[in-house]
Amino acid sequence: MSEESERPHAGGESTLTVLLAGGVNLAIAVMKAVAGVITGSGAMLSEAAHSVADTFTEILLLTALRRSGRPADVMHPFGYGKERYFWSLLAAVSIFASGATFALYEGFSTVFGEPVEQTSPIVGYVVLALAFVLESVSWTQAFRQVRRGAVEQNRTIWKFLRYIDDPAPKTVFLEDSAALVGLVLAFAGVFLHHVTGSAVYDGIASILIGVLLAIVAYILGRTNLRLLIGRQADLPVVRGIREHLAGAAEIEAVVDLQTMLLGTDQILVCARVDFDDALGAADVERACVRLAAELHSEFSDVTEVFIEPVPRNDPELRAAVLARYGDIAKRYGR
Repeated sequence: MSEESERPHAGGESTLTVLLAGGVNLAIAVMKAVAGVITGSGAMLSEAAHSVADTFTEILLLTALRRSGRPADVMHPFGYGKERYFWSLLAAVSIFASGATFALYEGFSTVFGEPVEQTSPIVGYVVLALAFVLESVSWTQAFRQVRRGAVEQNRTIWKFLRYIDDPAPKTVFLEDSAALVGLVLAFAGVFLHHVTGSAVYDGIASILIGVLLAIVAYILGRTNLRLLIGRQADLPVVRGIREHLAGAAEIEAVVDLQTMLLGTDQILVCARVDFDDALGAADVERACVRLAAELHSEFSDVTEVFIEPVPRNDPELRAAVLARYGDIAKRYGR
């Protein structure tokens, strides 16, 4: 069985991860906003905007989880799986629009604007410490889900995050990681402002928080863009499907194999194969039905299978395959 097919369906765990992160971020956003007003810290206000953005992100992710689970219908015969990627893309945009831009604005205003006197820095320290503890709870849940998925696929965490087809845990994990780093930056800004009396450090911390959020937003945006366009299934799965088809007694050659992620744990398979010329039409039909059933059974994420009989020596088809895959097509004998 493939690495992809061994992965558990994590819709329920993703929902728990998102709900926990949303509740934590809402509580932290209120604390940071109050502390920012009391202390006059730009970094603290930037962190409040960060938590507001994260809260809005969780709402979008919950929308993604709910709407992407709808069954297929006449207008959407392949289901609504890709809607998860759309709402997750909006979540990435919200991190940049409401988090990064405000933090950058606040930072530059603090550095180049009128000096702001810091008051009650102890309040800032206490709020940042509490926020760090609460964020750690949310981060731990996200990390557990990511680590479990990486272990199931026998991959490193970073490689798992790169190829994951469920953007929810990746989004929460990265935004919580950014939140913990942002809290450290905010603490440094408040502390240096307190010690030196210069608000420049506070502003620099705010700018760094903005840059951090922009980087996270870019990574998440790029991930969801690729999924929306139509990324192929993981290579181990593609290889497994190819080997299974090539090993069938009725098939002489796998001419072309295309896969696409239709959503989380949903793979579309389109295969063009050269059947044994001795087979009759009824034999080919039965072979197609059997092979589709076998692929569904062996690879649990495969939801749709289309097998097309073609001659392997067709020049136009071969040229199209070579144009799409280049040297890889030659190595696989396409």
